[in-house]
Amino acid sequence: MFSGPVLKGKVILVTGGGTGLGKAMARRFGELGARLALVGRREAVLRQTAEEFGRAGIETYVRPLDVREPERVAETVDAVWEHYGRLDVLVNNAAGNFISPFERLSPRAVDAVVNIVLHGTLYCTLEAGKRWIARRHPGTVLNIVATYAWTGSGYVVPSAVAKAGVLAATRSLAVEWAPYGIRHVAIAPGPFPTEGAWARLAPTPELAQHLEGGVPLGRVGRPEELANLAAYLVSDYAAFINGEVVTIDGGAWLNDVGFNPLRRLTPEDWDRIRELTRRPTSGGEAPA
Repeated sequence: MFSGPVLKGKVILVTGGGTGLGKAMARRFGELGARLALVGRREAVLRQTAEEFGRAGIETYVRPLDVREPERVAETVDAVWEHYGRLDVLVNNAAGNFISPFERLSPRAVDAVVNIVLHGTLYCTLEAGKRWIARRHPGTVLNIVATYAWTGSGYVVPSAVAKAGVLAATRSLAVEWAPYGIRHVAIAPGPFPTEGAWARLAPTPELAQHLEGGVPLGRVGRPEELANLAAYLVSDYAAFINGEVVTIDGGAWLNDVGFNPLRRLTPEDWDRIRELTRRPTSGGEAPA
């Protein structure tokens, strides 16, 4: 769907870019001509990814960073700008999450998720935005949210709260910073199994089956599908998309809306329902 190096000349900073979906997106950006800056908490993993990308001809700068530390975030954005002489795109991908009833969580557990997802995203966005505005340099922020950012979800309450905040920031700054030529967009992924996330969110075969079974298309997402969507949204092809969140989940979030849970009924169940609903009622004739 892309013709040529559509991201050529762009410098893209990806948080949590050394593994999982962050790595998949970064690779696709590099394949399409971008120069990369990858940050994360594990320096060894980042360097391994950079070596792998280097063998594929993708220019990659790495730097360890905990996005919960605002001073380090500022230093990192400066370092990226000094290394490449510019920054064009920020992808806020770093996240933390695990399943648990809310009453079983400690304050530290709540903080761990909210500080990474919400505060980390705001810190990175703030530092990139300050520099774009001061230099009159246009930019794009791509935030990775979740479909429960607008519905809420039990058992991942800190993540739901944090992702809702990130979505609000996406839409708020899309208006506030648009006069500076800065776009804000977001992606809400459904189930995309990765080693790290799946170990926390689907640690048993039963939970994995439950998550995968909730997708109307009958399968989980493939990393390249998310990566291609991300590449489009940060490219100039999407220059008029601002403040929008794109869902990529095979229809999973719609699965339990309205009467959609009835999709689980068997043909025998429907036969029984038809017989019951055809019976005359006190109000008159039965439906045809």
